[in-house]
Amino acid sequence: MATTIQPPPKIESDLRPCHGSGNGGWRNLVPAGGEMRGVRDYSPPPASTGVWVGLAAISMTFAALTSALIVRQGSAQDWRHFTLPPVLYLNTLVIIASSFTLEIARRRIATFMSGARNQAERPARWLYITLLLGLVFVAGQTFAWMQLRAQGFGLASNVSYSFFYVLTVAHALHVFGGLGGLIRVIGKLNHSTLRRSTLVATSRYWHFMGILWLYLLLLLWMKL
Repeated sequence: MATTIQPPPKIESDLRPCHGSGNGGWRNLVPAGGEMRGVRDYSPPPASTGVWVGLAAISMTFAALTSALIVRQGSAQDWRHFTLPPVLYLNTLVIIASSFTLEIARRRIATFMSGARNQAERPARWLYITLLLGLVFVAGQTFAWMQLRAQGFGLASNVSYSFFYVLTVAHALHVFGGLGGLIRVIGKLNHSTLRRSTLVATSRYWHFMGILWLYLLLLLWMKL
């Protein structure tokens, strides 16, 4: 007697692809009729791991530059001390203020992502303010370099000036990286594709730039 084999029951998936997410549109799966914001909040945070690795590398770089400065100062017979441009102290206030505005932005965005839109209108406003303060900081650094060059303190004038330019320019380049991160966060927020881990990683990087600048300013004030 023939045996009839029944086909397995068809399982309907309650997941649908998140279009525009890359990898063929299947990277972020969203429950049908569900809220995409809740799924993003529980996604793996690769950005957090990446930013800690990056901060460790930056710390090692500036630690090496600090060691080189201390050793070179001790062995140099022609080391020249000079007064730091006053704009650097103003820049310190600017970058500290940018950390405060970024924290305000992060909390308002968290409220916005939780669904309380009426309590957090225009959550990107404080991100734009932080971005503007970052640009002001870079402009202030550029003004300090131009001021020193106008006084005849160029990169090759003396080894102490060389260290000043190397340290401040290296920090400014890393600040540009933070500005790029802020622009990326603003773009994702405007398109409702911002992950919480991306915002947290960007905030950590930016706050680290502020702490690093405080350290560099103290180092330059003591050694130069």
